[in-house]
Amino acid sequence: MDQAKPGHTVRFQGLTETPHLNGTTGTLEFHHADMERWSVRCHIDEQVVNAKVENLTLVSSNAISKRESTASSGSNASDSSKWKTQETPQDCGFIPTLAVTLWLGWNGIILLILLYGVFIAARWERMVIIGLCVASLILPAEFPGRIGFLLGNWMMKGAEKYFALISFTLTHISLPRNTLMKGLKTVIEDEGNLLSHARRNKACIFAFNPHDMLPYAVFAFSPALRRLPGKLGEDGCCLMTSAIFNVPFLRQVYSWVKSLPVDKRTFMGRLKRGESFAFVPGGVQEVILLDPKKPDDVVLFLRNRKGFIKLALSTGSPIVPVFGFNLDGSYGYWFPRHPFIEKLSRTIGFLPLVFWGRWFVPFGIPKPKRIHVVIGPAIDVPNMGDVLDQEVVDKYHSIFLKELEALFERHKHDAGYGERTLKIV
Repeated sequence: MDQAKPGHTVRFQGLTETPHLNGTTGTLEFHHADMERWSVRCHIDEQVVNAKVENLTLVSSNAISKRESTASSGSNASDSSKWKTQETPQDCGFIPTLAVTLWLGWNGIILLILLYGVFIAARWERMVIIGLCVASLILPAEFPGRIGFLLGNWMMKGAEKYFALISFTLTHISLPRNTLMKGLKTVIEDEGNLLSHARRNKACIFAFNPHDMLPYAVFAFSPALRRLPGKLGEDGCCLMTSAIFNVPFLRQVYSWVKSLPVDKRTFMGRLKRGESFAFVPGGVQEVILLDPKKPDDVVLFLRNRKGFIKLALSTGSPIVPVFGFNLDGSYGYWFPRHPFIEKLSRTIGFLPLVFWGRWFVPFGIPKPKRIHVVIGPAIDVPNMGDVLDQEVVDKYHSIFLKELEALFERHKHDAGYGERTLKIV
């Protein structure tokens, strides 16, 4: 093994923890010199394992691995005939609008309650408002349990119809916005790739981009919609800023739609239990980077976002790049552009701003945009446990950024983004 290099083929031998791999082959990916181990991609199931040097025998010095020969992102990524596309009829009527209001309209509702309580309410009414707020903070976020989750599922079904899209299935030219109206559209480029992880009870990290004003399009991962195959669809969950779960009423509503706080404990707990989830790595920083003077730029704050890569490597959990088109324009907004505001937003987990949506209602629901969510093939990573090598972290972070850019380029024309540019800062 002294002459071994990344890309060479090896045969497993003498493995005790995974004896079923003995006699099979794999491709070397990365050498952990300090641990005298190699990260090896198994040819039988594409999983990545860490193996000691004495458990490997060099078979071939052919440096072209199966993954490299398929552009590292899965054989179906560029073959649109194998993509799984799902759409629903668009409906912005009263029932879907009510469902979205009960989900995303609470920012405005809470503001109205606050203003009423401060300036209009009688003393006994103020006491009732305070009591309800305290009760919401004391009661479990999942209260009242099954009834709340049923209401959450109904809200997600309504949202699925509310967010409209224009389908450009046969041409890349721009069409009028009232053409071929559909509901939420999701595209899974390689369903078999995702199913292979689900069958092995491996959690996938769905890294959704961009954040925009509110990254509400992550609702596509709700288990109520079953847009993902198998166990991935059943365990679907969205992780979001912990600040939401400290606000009365909001904490219950977001729990009903299967959301959880995006803290390390929740992140790692789900990965270790084999439960997949979606989250937005760019975070609130991407709101600050919004620039109405440059409408053709799609800016993602990901260049130094490597924390989720480290957590993925510590558990060997695949990372799935996801892009949501047409979130921009859902809201009008204003916020003071100042370094202090930027620092404050990072501290509290959200950006102090004023925004308005449908019917120009302040802090209301978003306009019924044409949401188009595309899901790329999973990026397999080695399980490095608690010993992380920064070089490996940088390598897989770079792979993630390249796969995300490629995903955007493959779908931007069909989503109406033909003249737009993705910029990662």
